[in-house]
Amino acid sequence: MSFRVTQSMLNSNMLFNLSRNNKAMDKLQEQASSGKKINKPSDDPVTAVRGMFYRSSLNEIDQYKRNADDGYSWMTSTDEALDEVTNVLQRVRELTVQGLNGSNSETARQAIASEISQLQEHLGEIANSQMAGKYIFAGTDVKNAPFDTSSKAFLNQNKEKLELQVGQTNNVQINVLGTEVFNNDGNGGAFKVLSDIVADFQSANVSSSDYLSRLDSQIDNILKERAELGARMNRMELSMSHLDGLEVSTTRLLSSEEDVDMALVITNLKTQENVQRAALSIGARIIQPSLVDFLR
Repeated sequence: MSFRVTQSMLNSNMLFNLSRNNKAMDKLQEQASSGKKINKPSDDPVTAVRGMFYRSSLNEIDQYKRNADDGYSWMTSTDEALDEVTNVLQRVRELTVQGLNGSNSETARQAIASEISQLQEHLGEIANSQMAGKYIFAGTDVKNAPFDTSSKAFLNQNKEKLELQVGQTNNVQINVLGTEVFNNDGNGGAFKVLSDIVADFQSANVSSSDYLSRLDSQIDNILKERAELGARMNRMELSMSHLDGLEVSTTRLLSSEEDVDMALVITNLKTQENVQRAALSIGARIIQPSLVDFLR
């Protein structure tokens, strides 16, 4: 059984094919102008889901990088403060050696005591070091000054760790506990040692000679804390390097899913344009001429 092909059927098929060709051109033009394979989820749901996953991963990586930068800055400030503490204690040790010299006059000892007292106040300033308005030696109690300037004592007892997440399962401690730096013996720590030295040198006679060993103990403790901090800083640097590499690889995966091959899109667009011209040319021959065509 055969079907009769009418002029209206030819016209309808031609218009249908032209419409399909126009849709293909519209999609290619949209890809060329946006640079993306898909511009809405319905274009390719599977690719859209994978793209959303990669974007979510990039957002997480970006947050981890910000955490790592903040944490590294905190640890750098802490290391600089500990370096200054070491310099202060080294200077106090030099002055103590001078003060323990039996040939010193009372005036000389008073001068040494005065300088050590000034260094003690400076040590208190270091203990109250801040970063972005937060005290770095106060544990998690970052809003309250750990060192009391009136009593010249380190009063903070907070021993909580400050940790930042720099990976899905990677948390790094960024703080050094002030109690371990300035009150490691539980009896006033470095401030108590300096107070005892000042009080003794201000008296008529020096009554104790164990100050050097006490100072050496404090200096050794600072070096230990700095070594532990340095190890955590190295770990943070490795985490930052890992995050940089992870960001590059995830961005590459996202690009491979969403970005178009521009050369291929342009080639396909030119092909569709040629198809459209050919279709229009042939369609003009298919359409049956009317009386108007003969009256021109």
